[in-house]
Amino acid sequence: MNRRSLLKTGLTGLSALYLSKSKAGGLLNLAGDAKGPFQPTWASLEKYEVPDWFRDAKFGIWAHWGPQCQPEHGDWYARGMYEEGSDQYKFHCEKYGHPSKFGFKDVINEWKAERWNPEETVELYKNAGAKYFMALANHHDNLDLYNSKHQRWNSTRVGPKKDILKGWAAAAKRQGLPFGVSVHSAHAWRWYETAQRSDKSGPYAGVPYDGKLTKADGKGKWWDGLDPQELYAQNHPLSKDSLDGGSIHGQWGWQNGAYPPSKAYCDNFYNRMIDLIDHYDPELMYFDDTALPLWPVSDVGLKVTAYLYNKSLKKYGKNRAAVFGKILDEQQRKCMIWDIERGQSNKIESFPWQTDTCIGQWHYDRRVYDGNGYKTPKTVVHTLVDVVSKNGNLLLNVPLRGDGSMDEKERAVVDGITAWMKVNSECIYGTRPWKVYGEGPAMASEAPLSAQGFNEGKNKPYTAEDIRFTTKGDAVYATLLDWPANNKSIIKTMGNTGKVNNVQLLGSSAKLTFQQSADGLSVDLPAEKPCNDAYVLKITGAV
Repeated sequence: MNRRSLLKTGLTGLSALYLSKSKAGGLLNLAGDAKGPFQPTWASLEKYEVPDWFRDAKFGIWAHWGPQCQPEHGDWYARGMYEEGSDQYKFHCEKYGHPSKFGFKDVINEWKAERWNPEETVELYKNAGAKYFMALANHHDNLDLYNSKHQRWNSTRVGPKKDILKGWAAAAKRQGLPFGVSVHSAHAWRWYETAQRSDKSGPYAGVPYDGKLTKADGKGKWWDGLDPQELYAQNHPLSKDSLDGGSIHGQWGWQNGAYPPSKAYCDNFYNRMIDLIDHYDPELMYFDDTALPLWPVSDVGLKVTAYLYNKSLKKYGKNRAAVFGKILDEQQRKCMIWDIERGQSNKIESFPWQTDTCIGQWHYDRRVYDGNGYKTPKTVVHTLVDVVSKNGNLLLNVPLRGDGSMDEKERAVVDGITAWMKVNSECIYGTRPWKVYGEGPAMASEAPLSAQGFNEGKNKPYTAEDIRFTTKGDAVYATLLDWPANNKSIIKTMGNTGKVNNVQLLGSSAKLTFQQSADGLSVDLPAEKPCNDAYVLKITGAV
């Protein structure tokens, strides 16, 4: 996450050369290929259709939770702690010690997840209106949060010594929620390059951080028998401009001088993914990648996607699975679901898509709590309504503390979402975009996407004149993003539609009076609001 200047992937000379060598080396013949109509090519994956259950669900909640939550000091901690002079480096030195002596592997050892209660948490999310649940399978820190056959650095062997995914999957099943996993570990190769550094000044100047340690270095230590290189993956030269901390953003798609991952690294990633699919049976796989993992220097992402689709097809008789990726071209949007990080499209998209965002930092940050920095329920509701009006879904992360608990300020946000959904979910679930997604002054200020998203919060604040539309059956739902001061709403778009027969305010028993003219549909609202944050008019007739 947190990439601000990602460039669209292209096959650079080095990447193209490596892909050619990888194919020659046998990546297309790895064990575990699922038999079925989907083959590991973009052309074959174009046959994919987004399942109706996902299109109807509209709202999911994500447990983006792992060992980087343990320090409670924000996202990308396992990278930032190795960047001399950064806030996370300073925090790490004060809390844990110098990264040459106490690296991220040791932070993992501190993580015990002692208050984690997946049953209680997933039930809370279902009550809030979530129709699917996503769990972190691994992050860029490369720790698998499941009993991984191909990664000995996993949560059953180190840290909490618990099968995190097994717990989440069981809870989701008991709540009747489709289960998904998010996978970020393909980037560990490049992302952890900061662990190869050393301080440039001070008492530890020139002393290497722990990124190049080997299995032999662990003799007599808590990690005796484990190879740090299986976690850090740093037995390779640095990428071009690696010492420039911002250069990673332009190399996210393995371009612009990113040192290409080895065939062994790519093969291991593939095997981990097949193991994950076979033993935890996810219906959703979110990849934090430009298009697919390791593309275009390897085709393993294509192979994993085809495997998941074919397995779902075989199990259900139709494909219930979905795969998500960032920055997709026109062909790729036919093959999978486009995910926009911390941002929203500015139009009704022809293909279903998803926004993923968080009420705070992606990984838990105590500073957000202390500074009252969480998104409000109103902000989340407005995002949900806007995204759904444009043919999208919202995936929301509520960051848990390292111990697995939710703080009371986050709980208040979830409770606010719950209250709104109990009144208004009819305008969300099972709906489709209307002929226009909305009206109002905020539409003129909608910010363009930056790379994979990041236009969140850059628009003008919503007013009572800002309205978003969805439709289902013979109804159009017009959601007012604020309550009009005079208790009267004018929906201009409905001045030139067919005759309106009835208008109802969800959550209210009041009989509304309305008048339709060329200027719009004028509706007199009751004095009492039925809820907070946004207000839904259900309009029926020839609309």
